[in-house]
Amino acid sequence: MATDPLVRFLAALDPGHRDEVGAKPRQEQEQLAAAWERELESDDELDTLDELSPPAAEAEAARRVMDRATG
Repeated sequence: MATDPLVRFLAALDPGHRDEVGAKPRQEQEQLAAAWERELESDDELDTLDELSPPAAEAEAARRVMDRATG
């Protein structure tokens, strides 16, 4: 399992968002990955989901971060 937050964030994204984030400058990618990590750490609902399915929790957190970034 990858430990680099950016690699993990990119893996959690759906393919369309993965391409979108991959086209951004590295610094912006890292900022989004940091926001994703904060989302995972701060949301109790995601903690529960993480116990059932870690990939689903990571994908949901990634979706939320991208919704805020593009919304």
